[in-house]
Amino acid sequence: MNKTAVVILNWNGAGYLKKFMPLLEERTPRDRAFIVVADNGSTDDSLTYLEKHHPGVLVIRFDRNYGFAGGYNRALQQIEADYYVLLNSDIEVTGGWLDPLTRYMDQHPGMAACQPVILDYRKNDRYEYAGAAGGFIDRYGYTFCRGRIFDAVEEFNPDYQHEGEIFWATGACLMVRPEAFHGAGGFDEDFFAHMEEVDLCWRLKNQGYTIGFQPGSRVYHVGGGSLPRGNPFKTYLNFRNNLFLLYKNLPRNKRRTILFTRMLLDLISMLLFLFRLRGKEVAAVGRAHRDFYRHRRRYKELSKTGGGNQKTINFVTIYTRSIVVEYFLRGNRLFRQLDRAFVAAHTGPGKTNSETE
Repeated sequence: MNKTAVVILNWNGAGYLKKFMPLLEERTPRDRAFIVVADNGSTDDSLTYLEKHHPGVLVIRFDRNYGFAGGYNRALQQIEADYYVLLNSDIEVTGGWLDPLTRYMDQHPGMAACQPVILDYRKNDRYEYAGAAGGFIDRYGYTFCRGRIFDAVEEFNPDYQHEGEIFWATGACLMVRPEAFHGAGGFDEDFFAHMEEVDLCWRLKNQGYTIGFQPGSRVYHVGGGSLPRGNPFKTYLNFRNNLFLLYKNLPRNKRRTILFTRMLLDLISMLLFLFRLRGKEVAAVGRAHRDFYRHRRRYKELSKTGGGNQKTINFVTIYTRSIVVEYFLRGNRLFRQLDRAFVAAHTGPGKTNSETE
């Protein structure tokens, strides 16, 4: 068996395949890895291109678009490997990108998944929105990264090259153990796309695994290839899936209070969208809450075997303050400006916000 399967989920991404597949093949060691493209029912020339120019790439064909979650679930059920790397088609890998991730997982058998540094393909000195230098979450379920809080994306910072535990690893470039992925039930297909990797990582943490960041590997991500920021459907998915995330994974004794607070914050978001005359996004948030309530009964049973049986959420990778308050009220838009103890735990030795500003 080859050690690592690098799996790209493709949907009408011929342009990205033509741009990045040659580099991926060149920079991925064939003696230790193989490349798979799982095609979500593309109607462009993706498959024709692969067949003609990359005959060594294994292709899995689906009859339709099953989304990120469903597509990967179906693809990974058909692949045997020691590790999977889920890789977006719009990523340029660098030379030697795979080995640091593999070594890191080999050295940490209790680690279910990890990610490399994710930098912006267009601005190589900046982090990329989806993943940056590792993902975290605040007490109300708002996700952020070392190097990106909401829309504030930072320049590359050596202090963030901190190998260690994070809360979630990005699905843009995610190395995961097959036994952990399948043991957790894979991605939740109700999510369709967006935040499914956060949900997976939280479920894995509830099972006792850790999630890691390996700065020795870096990739460059175009980003926004499927749904750009500001798209109403993306707004809908992010708000709805965040409610799914909290309901499924929070301890039962904390769920009601945290969800109530989160709904108030979502109401404030709707009012801000309304003030900015972004009516489609107001409607998207409303639909997100409506559909969350429709699905809640099913998740009630699932939550009993997830976070629901936990009494605490005592993970050092959860930010115990509100990232909304930090960003919008205190003006702290950089990771290094957050709570000193949290920053010190997740940056270089001894670094705090006062020392890095």
